[in-house]
Amino acid sequence: MTSQDVYPTDMQSSQPDSAPAAEAAASAFVAYLRHLHQTYLPLREGRVANYIPELAKMNSDWFSICVATVDGQVYEVGDSSQTFTLQSISKVFVHGLALEDHGRDYLLTRVGVEPTGEAFNAIILDERSKRPYNPMVNAGAIATTSLIKGSGPTERLNRMLSMFRRYIGHDIFVDMPTFLSERVTGHRNRGMAHLMLNFGMIDPPLDEALDLYFQQCSVLVNCRDLAIMAATLANHGINPLTGEQAVNPCYIRDMLSVMYTCGMYNFAGEWAYTVGIPAKSGVCGGIIAVVPHQFAIAVFSPPLDERGNSVRGVKVCEEISQHYDLHLFDSSMGCQTFLQRLTQPGERF
Repeated sequence: MTSQDVYPTDMQSSQPDSAPAAEAAASAFVAYLRHLHQTYLPLREGRVANYIPELAKMNSDWFSICVATVDGQVYEVGDSSQTFTLQSISKVFVHGLALEDHGRDYLLTRVGVEPTGEAFNAIILDERSKRPYNPMVNAGAIATTSLIKGSGPTERLNRMLSMFRRYIGHDIFVDMPTFLSERVTGHRNRGMAHLMLNFGMIDPPLDEALDLYFQQCSVLVNCRDLAIMAATLANHGINPLTGEQAVNPCYIRDMLSVMYTCGMYNFAGEWAYTVGIPAKSGVCGGIIAVVPHQFAIAVFSPPLDERGNSVRGVKVCEEISQHYDLHLFDSSMGCQTFLQRLTQPGERF
C-alpha cells in the first residue's frame, strides 16, 4: 500500500475568518507527521512477531501515524487504512468494560494494578493477594476478560464487540484466522489460566474465558481506528466523531492510570520517564498514547523490540512528546495549548 497523507476530516470548529490560518496550521502539522514518517520508515531494527503464525505474515514496511483530537480532527500519514489485529491494545478497553460491569472496588479485589517489571507474557502471579498483578499483562488480562458479564459465550462476545464499536464508530469484526492461530498456539496463556484457577484467582470455565481473550486480541482495526479509540479516552469517554458515550467517564481515571504505569510492560518506567503520557502497545505493532482532554496518537509498525513494543512507534511517540512538551510533568509549554496551536498561524510544527 502506498503511503498517503490525509488532512483533518473535521474542521467545523474553525470560524470562517480563521479558516485560512487553520488550514495553514493543519498543513504544517501534517508536514511534521510526514517528516516523522519519512525519518523512521528506513529504520530496520526489530522483528515482526512470529510466535503467532498469522502475525508473522505482516509486512515490516507497513507504517502509519495518526493523530485525533477531542474536537474530531484526524490527521493521518502512511498506511493508515491497513488493517491489523488489536492484540494487547484491547486490554485497555476490556478493562473499562469490566469496570462498568463490576465497579472499581470489586475489580481491584480480582486484578491488581501494580507494574511487574516483567515481560507481558511472564508467568508471575501475586500469590499473597491472590490476584494477577495488573490488567495489562496477559495473566491479568485473561482474569479481567473472564469477568465480562453475559449469559453465555455469544452474549459476552457481542457485548465486547458492541463496546469496541462505540469507541471506533463503526462495526468491527474478529479476524478468524488470527483467532484460530492464537487458539491453537496459546499454550502459555492456557498455562497461566490453569495456574490462576489453582490459586483461586479465576473462575471456570477456562476455555470460554480464553476463547473470549483470544477473540478480543483478534479484532481487526486500522491506525485511524486506534487514534479514534484513544481520542475517546482523551475526551471523557465520548467518541469525538460520533458523540457516543463509549464508557462511563468515571472510569477513565482508572484506565489511564493503569495505562501509564503498566501499559508498556517492562518498558513502562522508562516510557513514563521519557514520554510521560498514558500509552498501550500490542505485538501487532500498534501503540496508542493519550494526552487527556486534548488528543491522542496512534502508530502502527510491526517490527518489535525485545520488549514487544513497536520500534518505530516508540521513536515517533518520543519525538512528538519532546517536540510539543507533552510530558505530564513538563512545566514549560504544556499540552493545554495544543488544540489552539492547530488554529494559529506561525506556530512551530
